[in-house]
Amino acid sequence: MAHTERARWWYVRRAQNRKPATYRCPLCGGYLPALSEHVLLVPEGDSSRRRHAHTNCAVAARRAGKLPSREEWLRTQPQPPSRWRRAIERLRRRDQ
Repeated sequence: MAHTERARWWYVRRAQNRKPATYRCPLCGGYLPALSEHVLLVPEGDSSRRRHAHTNCAVAARRAGKLPSREEWLRTQPQPPSRWRRAIERLRRRDQ
């Protein structure tokens, strides 16, 4: 990835922009006319840091695992102990 910032997860959605502007794709570094089909990359849901990217670049980065979604990121996080596990731990501490 050329110029994407570090983020734990990304929100990717289709972009529709009627403003005649040219952007630079953060994934490949190439030019991106706003009127062409493209996507918005929003790091960790912070829309003030969003970036416009080529659709093909975003699809390739997703396939390579470089733009994980929030759901994919959450699956990698440690899970809190279940109610059952917490109850067992409380009983163990009480018996000691």
